Amino acid sequence: MPEQFSKAYLVLEDGSVHPGEAFGASPASFEQNGTDQAFGPTFGHGEVVFNTSMTGYQEVLTDPSYAGQLVTLTYPMVGNYGINKNDFESKRIQLSGLIVREHCDLPSHGSSVHTLHQFLSSQGIPGLSGVDTRAITRRLRSQGVMMGLITQEDPEIALKKLAERVRYDDTDFVRTVTTENIYDWDDISRETFGETYPEPAKHKVLVTDCGLKYSILRLLRQRGCQVIAVPATTPAEEMLAMNPSGILFSPGPGDPQLLDYLVSNVAKLLGRVPVMGICLGHQIAARALGATTYKLKFGHRGANHPVQDVASNRVYITAQNHGYAVDPDSLPAGLEISHLNLNDGTIEGLNHTEMPLFTIQYHSEASPGPKDNEYLFDRFVQMLDGFTGYTKVPERWRL
Repeated sequence: MPEQFSKAYLVLEDGSVHPGEAFGASPASFEQNGTDQAFGPTFGHGEVVFNTSMTGYQEVLTDPSYAGQLVTLTYPMVGNYGINKNDFESKRIQLSGLIVREHCDLPSHGSSVHTLHQFLSSQGIPGLSGVDTRAITRRLRSQGVMMGLITQEDPEIALKKLAERVRYDDTDFVRTVTTENIYDWDDISRETFGETYPEPAKHKVLVTDCGLKYSILRLLRQRGCQVIAVPATTPAEEMLAMNPSGILFSPGPGDPQLLDYLVSNVAKLLGRVPVMGICLGHQIAARALGATTYKLKFGHRGANHPVQDVASNRVYITAQNHGYAVDPDSLPAGLEISHLNLNDGTIEGLNHTEMPLFTIQYHSEASPGPKDNEYLFDRFVQMLDGFTGYTKVPERWRL
């Protein structure tokens, strides 16, 4: 049996062991070479979560919101259409490991350039197949997400190592996924995907990269916006000096309570330009206004989550990927709930009654998922069109 398809295990912090076969990068080679020194502390190690999407594994793999996590896909067959050059949501695989029931090593699609195994292996990411993903999912739903390790070592030894590793909730993953440099999406899209857009752009939109997906930039650009991505640590003063028409705070990984530097930065921007927040951006904006967040038991991850628009009662099917939510009892005056999750009643969107601000907890860019919610980018552009300035900036937010 080839090494990549030899025996391997998922070891969870509750002591449960889930046997399967290794594919992608071999866990054994990293354990022998020293995981922390060679590949960083999150290789094959992280918070174990599950995603219920039936397709879109390439988008999941490259979604920065999954940094520091081992993702279990509930759909049983993964990899049957391979990996192509166009479905990347970032420049690399972002998660720490992939767990599937069965992976296909003979994909059938005209655009495929790599198998799933080849793609994982090329970027040093381990996979585990042949595992009972239903049992893992049921365990996470009943007990909540927990830390885990993909290993080829003795499970008892691996469990001891797992107890010594840094926990997901204690790590600022935004700093590991954000761009190092400011860039214009036109340059990246042309060089990477061969895309071109009509000129000129009507609005300049800054997207704070907390872990953004390329689809966000693409959909804004298609709506006539010049789209500039900036590092998550970019000071508010520097962003305002770029004279943006509006600012979007992107999705991203990790606990928003670790991101006070982002919260204080957002607080300085609210009211000065129109702002849209997506997922982590939604949580950060809420915190900047005084709300609090909490961790969900097992989070929302998949392409089939029903969300209700409170104003119209219309229900949208949404793509989601988050493990934290805004506490409805902590909302300050002026911040109103606009959308609710119909599965558990959690907040899925917020509007401000005075400032040009709205946020959503789900992914309006989908990828993977339904396109029901792309209209929210139209709404953001309409906000940019109608903005003529705002003067009621609270004293504590003044620069």
